[in-house]
Amino acid sequence: MSGPILLALRIMMALLLYAFLGMALYSMWRDTSYQVRLLKARLAPPLNLLHHNQAESIKYRFTTPEVIIGRDPACDCSLDDQTVSAQHTRLSFRQGHWWVEDLHSTNGTFVNQQPVSAPLVIIHGDQLRCGQAVFTVSIEDTYGSGV
Repeated sequence: MSGPILLALRIMMALLLYAFLGMALYSMWRDTSYQVRLLKARLAPPLNLLHHNQAESIKYRFTTPEVIIGRDPACDCSLDDQTVSAQHTRLSFRQGHWWVEDLHSTNGTFVNQQPVSAPLVIIHGDQLRCGQAVFTVSIEDTYGSGV
């Protein structure tokens, strides 16, 4: 074969190799970004609870997928309130929503003044009451920004 034909074939082979590598890298990037989006969708959006008591309002912020409210110091949200049981209420993020569940408390758990007898979805703006402790629920739409 002549020199110019061999040179053209080598250039074409190099271009095909670079095109193949480019497509492989693009495919890996696309799959990785898709996986990241799926993982972000599973993350619990931050939950804010604004506790209203006689003296002041206290804001609690939680980024974990499960929060236990109670009088026990080991609880995620520990309250010094005799109307609250040691482990009163569980808030958990599953199936894309925040859920509230009463943990067989003495004085009950209420959402918008309705008793919680089974796990219940809570949304931004709901009022949560554990015993006599009242909270306003605020769910952030994404990490770092509020609703």
